[in-house]
Amino acid sequence: MANHKSALKRIRQSEKRRLRNRRVRSQLKTVLKKFYSAVDGKSEGVDLNEIHRRTVSSIDRAATKGVLHKRTAARKISRITAYMQKSQASAA
Repeated sequence: MANHKSALKRIRQSEKRRLRNRRVRSQLKTVLKKFYSAVDGKSEGVDLNEIHRRTVSSIDRAATKGVLHKRTAARKISRITAYMQKSQASAA
């Protein structure tokens, strides 16, 4: 266990950040799961452009908070956009 006041504070901060990062990552996984199910047609009456916009926003927010690296976020956004376009092209 830490003895210095600054080390004790660092432990508290680290735990707070760990929990925040875990929450954001979990929410991001949920949003991505909803996106893929909507694109695959499992969700009825959903505007795909709106759900894509929300998903991109969630990924960007995670990158801004430092939960995801900016290039990881860019890669995820690129992949979901390509996935959506491919599914729309095959549906048409």
